[in-house]
Amino acid sequence: MTVVIGLTGSIATGKSTVSDMFREWEIPVIDADKLSREVVEPGEDAYNQIVDVFGSDVLLHTEEIDRKKLGKIIFSDEEKREQLNSIVHPQVRKRMIEKREAYREQGASAVVLDIPLLFESGLTGYVDKTMVVYVDESVQLQRLVERDESSEADALERIRSQIPISEKAKLADAVINNNGSIEETRKQLMEQLGEWGITKKS
Repeated sequence: MTVVIGLTGSIATGKSTVSDMFREWEIPVIDADKLSREVVEPGEDAYNQIVDVFGSDVLLHTEEIDRKKLGKIIFSDEEKREQLNSIVHPQVRKRMIEKREAYREQGASAVVLDIPLLFESGLTGYVDKTMVVYVDESVQLQRLVERDESSEADALERIRSQIPISEKAKLADAVINNNGSIEETRKQLMEQLGEWGITKKS
């Protein structure tokens, strides 16, 4: 019986750190962000639809999609953003399910779906358990400023544009508190996996 874990967090809470810990434990991680890049590669269905809708102006000379140019178009236009999402999201979900089922068939004890917008996109039905990587907002702000070398005001704006991490924590089956050291985070994760009956491959 494969336990499917939905892993999420917010900007600069340390979700990728926890993702890496799952990989160290040889628990497969399906990364939604990575899939969203894969499905728009030349030749893919989503790529063809994007070119049909947005025109060849959004392509680089290599025929790949110019993410910056496309980003500018959708950033200021809600309708176009929804159009793009309606092309990309179904393809990402389809691929995510295919990969999840493949791991189930292989008899994996667990598989992680790493989905930044797990709650916002209503994807909790894809998983058995939800896990949120949490830090206090003050820690989140400090880490974001340091990581991106951005101003405090810019960093705060980015944090406030998402559902507060405290709200996500209330919705989750498990919360990993990442305010402390990496070792403390790892210990919490191991304990939680133990509670869910997930053991490391020997």
